[in-house]
Amino acid sequence: MTETFTGSFTQQEPIPDDGIAAALEVLRHGRLHRYNTAPGELSETALLEQEFAAQTGAKYCLAVASGGYAMATALRAVGIGPGDKVLTNAFTLAPVPGSIASVGAVPVYVGVTEGLTIDLDDLAAKAGQARVLLLSHMRGHLCDMERLMAICDAAGVTVIEDCAHTMGAAWNGVPSGRFGAAGCYSCQTYKHVNSGEGGLLVTDDEELAARAVILSGSYMLYERHLAAPGPEVFERVKYVTPNISGRMDNLRAAILRPQLRALDAQVARWNERYAALEEGLRNLPGLTVVDRPPEERFVGSSIQFLLLDWAGETVAEVVRRTAARGVEMKWFGAAEPVGFTSRYDSWRYAPHASMPATDRILAGLVDLRIPLTFSVEDCRLIARIIRDEVSAVYGGAA
Repeated sequence: MTETFTGSFTQQEPIPDDGIAAALEVLRHGRLHRYNTAPGELSETALLEQEFAAQTGAKYCLAVASGGYAMATALRAVGIGPGDKVLTNAFTLAPVPGSIASVGAVPVYVGVTEGLTIDLDDLAAKAGQARVLLLSHMRGHLCDMERLMAICDAAGVTVIEDCAHTMGAAWNGVPSGRFGAAGCYSCQTYKHVNSGEGGLLVTDDEELAARAVILSGSYMLYERHLAAPGPEVFERVKYVTPNISGRMDNLRAAILRPQLRALDAQVARWNERYAALEEGLRNLPGLTVVDRPPEERFVGSSIQFLLLDWAGETVAEVVRRTAARGVEMKWFGAAEPVGFTSRYDSWRYAPHASMPATDRILAGLVDLRIPLTFSVEDCRLIARIIRDEVSAVYGGAA
């Protein structure tokens, strides 16, 4: 009998009960705006910022409307504007180059390795073309961060980290987001904490933090932030920094605070499921499992594998066959983007040069989510289905 999978790749776990209770409290008092507080009250948003700063070891934290807004705010806060070039990954999601375009800047794409991290040799070759790198830890893959920072420091390149897929991850014990000038995180539904939409920005740079707070729309109420620099820093920047409103509200902050407290336990659950999938896909002819380096503490909320040098129609056939058995996989090599599978040559608002080595990787890249609504046994079943269909198609193609 042919096995099928009936779970949903887009269904998340419920908001925890203490998050629901906190949200109801906000709804009952009605003070959803982060600066609308009763006398002596600390807003949920300010508390969230304080707690996330402590959790990551950062001096400052700002909660905003989305991860994309956090990235654009960080770019503005370090002085990026119209016409400036910004280095970034060729393998990433559309909000990353989108945040660069939103400030009028131009992305310069850096290649991807078979480990699905930024190509550090290509970065070293291109480092002189821009003064900022917006580094995407795409799909949770961390590169050799010591080498990356050495390259950027030598070239005078400021690093901003896109940590949408690496909240809770670390490289050699240093949390993702704590290597560069700023780390930007997403709280969108499919990320590691879920407020529907939302973002967080962390930094140790006091002027970057002050500019970011004002950019987010503080209306000079920056004293109501618990994880921000002192008023003297705001005095230096408040009249030359525009308000580009993108604050987080207290309702979203209320449901995020309990989720952040549970993050380490959730990471362990994701990685247990990831390990079951990875084990089921190993030693399969035609399929390359992406090995994770020992220095990396990753969060296995999704898994990727490579069907390197396969014909496009053959990869597409695998994707169709697994879908028919309930396993929804995304392929980055299709002629047209589907959902989140757009790539550097899809973003036609920005110029790009030919990148044959990167094209080879993306042409064989397959990706699937691992929601925590899946059990470990579900993941073993998914691996068996993928294994069956890859074997059938690869054997037929051979």
